[in-house]
Order: sequence, then C-alpha cells, then structure tokens
Amino acid sequence: MAAPTPAPASTETFWTDAERHLVRYGGEFTREIIDHAAGSFVFTADGRKILDFTSGQMSAILGHSHPEIVATVRRQVATLDHLYSGMLSRPVVDLARRLADTLPAPLEKVLLLTTGAESNEAAIRMAKLVTGRHEIVSFARSWHGMTQAAASATYSAGRKGYGPGAPGNFAIPVPNTHRPDLTTADGSPDWRRQLDLAFDLIDAQSTGSLAACLVEPILSSGGVVEPPAGYFAALRDKCRERGMLLILDEAQTGLCRTGSWYAFERDGVVPDILTLSKTLGAGLPLAAVVTSAEIEQEAYERGYLFFTTHVADPLPAAVGNTVLDVLIRERLDERARSLGGFLRRGLTELAARHAVVADIRGRGLLAGVELAVDGEAKRSTDELGARITRRCLELGLHMNIVQLPGMGGVFRIAPPLTATEEELSLGLTILDEAIGDACATL
Repeated sequence: MAAPTPAPASTETFWTDAERHLVRYGGEFTREIIDHAAGSFVFTADGRKILDFTSGQMSAILGHSHPEIVATVRRQVATLDHLYSGMLSRPVVDLARRLADTLPAPLEKVLLLTTGAESNEAAIRMAKLVTGRHEIVSFARSWHGMTQAAASATYSAGRKGYGPGAPGNFAIPVPNTHRPDLTTADGSPDWRRQLDLAFDLIDAQSTGSLAACLVEPILSSGGVVEPPAGYFAALRDKCRERGMLLILDEAQTGLCRTGSWYAFERDGVVPDILTLSKTLGAGLPLAAVVTSAEIEQEAYERGYLFFTTHVADPLPAAVGNTVLDVLIRERLDERARSLGGFLRRGLTELAARHAVVADIRGRGLLAGVELAVDGEAKRSTDELGARITRRCLELGLHMNIVQLPGMGGVFRIAPPLTATEEELSLGLTILDEAIGDACATL
C-alpha cells in the first residue's frame, strides 16, 4: 500500500526546510513558492500570477506546459524513457536528422546530451582531440557552463576561489558597440583593431597549442552584447590562420529566438562545431553538439569518448522532435522577428521616459536593457537594479538582471516565442512603473 501524499507544508515551514536543507547555488532564492506554470506565466502557491520575462532559465521558448510537450512526455515516458547509452531509438535518430536539416552544410553529425555545460564540455573535448592541441579562446564576459572545461572558458562569473582552471584558457575582449574599447578617427567602434590586438596577445601567450575558439553569437550573461556585423567572419579567419576550430554556443540564441533559426546566420559564418541546449528542450534537459562528418570521423578514429548516463536518451529526444514540430508549423522564427520589433519599440519608448536607461539592444525576443552608471541620480546600478527587480516581482513580472563591471546592470528579457503582444505590453507597463517607483526612492 502506497504511503499517502503529505499535505503541503505551511509557507513558514517551507522556507524553514529550504534554508535548512538546500545548498545555495547562485545567490538568494526568489521568495515565492511556485505552484504551477502555464504559457507565459508562473503561479505562486498563494495565488499570485507572475509574467515570466525569462522563459524559465531562458529556455521555455514554447511557454510553460505547452500541451504538445505535455502529451509527448506522457506518451514517451510510458513507452521508452531511458536506455543503455550504447543503444539507439527512433526519437534520437529522427532528431539528429531533423536538426541537420535546419543547418547549413557541412553540419550534419549530432550528439544529444542534457545541459549546455555538457554540450560545451563535449565540444571542447572533441576540438582538443581532433586538433591534438589544448588551448581555448573565449570572450572575457562569456558564460559556457559550470563543468571543468566549460567553466574554464567562462569569464563573466565564478572564477574566484576554486583553484586553477583547465590549462591553456585565454580571454579576448568583447566588441561592445555601446561601450567600445577602441574607436576610429570618426568615433565609431574599431573592432578590427581590437580583434588584431587581442590575437597579438593570444599569440604571445600561446605555447603553440591553440585548439579552438568558443564564443556566443550574442553574449547573454555578458550583458546581451551582440558583436557587430563582420566580426565573426574576421574571427573565423583568425581561427583558420592558426588551425583552430570555431565553436559557437547557441544555448540561448538557437532555434528561432533571435528571429532566425540560428544567430550565426546573420554573418554568413558556419561554425566547425555548434552547441545547442536550453531552447532545444524548451525547458526540459536536452542539448546537442553538431559538427561536420569530417571532424566527427577524425574524432572517431582518434577514439573520441563522451559516454555519459543520459547521452542519446529517447525521452528528451522525443521532446526535441516536438519542439521542432511547433517551431516549423507555427513559423516561430517569423513570430520572434515580429514580436521582437514590438518589444524593441516598447522598450525604446520606455527609455525615452527614464534617464536611467542607457541602452536598448538585442535581437528578436532576446533583449537587453542597460541601466546608466553615472550621473547624479544613477549612483549605484547595483542598488537600482535590485530595487527595480523587486518592484517588478511585487507588480507581477519576473525579471533577471546581470551586474557587470563598467557596464552597470543589464536586464535580460527573453519571453517565450509564444507570448502575445498583450503579454509583452503588460510586461512593458509593469517595468515602466517599477523603474519609476525605484527611481523615486533613490
């Protein structure tokens, strides 16, 4: 006889248990007990309805509890959920084929995993094996994950206090057009000279073992910074000159969020290795590494090993197939472009009303709102950003802010691709009110 389900603990007991038993893994927990979620909203145990402007952890591109995802999980978990990692199932092979169909040649070989960190770990491991080298170059404000190689290529947070990372990791500056490090005679960003200087320093430090460059097409945790057009073609050339592989991490930008299927399409550059996660599972743990047949063959011949417990699992693969079904049928790339324009116009109008908003940027339904860092009423963006975030939550909007040295606070806005204009308008109205309230109390 099964034990009866315990009654829900009181709010006080819940937080007592949380504080006593949970490891804090990234700051403080949001002081809300989330009971359920649907579409663009999460609902608290006390009945509050909160608009989710982060799509969960920037992942739920189809909204929460999408009915087709729910149906797929129920069907698949009842028939085939998990296998020995050397066994294959139809959902896995179908998803690999269909992912390849969304990508330009020569990207056609797929490895299905669980998280973004794991996919970057697998990609770095493959690049090191294929090139016979070990040095990895990444952006100075990057976030690629919390496992060893991925964390060693992450510079936006989490580097202090953990001892040495993987040997041979180097950072290059981010080409930020809003806050350029170098400018031309007419004052425009001189990203070419910045890139040249960056690789002069890389060459000076390298032991001659440069394996790969791992970067995000749009840095998210780095402040929603998008390198200018032409940058990635020039970066690819720097890699080619040194025999390096180019790895693009599209954890947050892949699968229609930016208005195209992949953010790298804007630049006409095809990476040697592509990593996907977050958006691929639409909130469930699914990630992928995609590369060419040539690179995969070389890795295989050299004994590539990435045999993990949940590699090529059928349940998340079935979910990935459903995600592709919805993206294709509902043309969510086009929807992200349209809604992204609507969101950008609303944010621009908001910025005109609030002097503390220094910049609006991003692409499609990935937007960044930077708070100003100087001026009489803008003394502390840390304090201001925290106040705005708290006020948004009180008013029914979940927001995420990242604090970066020299940039102030940057809100990352990434609503589901299924959001409506009415929901975006609601979020803009709440954010407008929250900024006004927070500034009034400075």
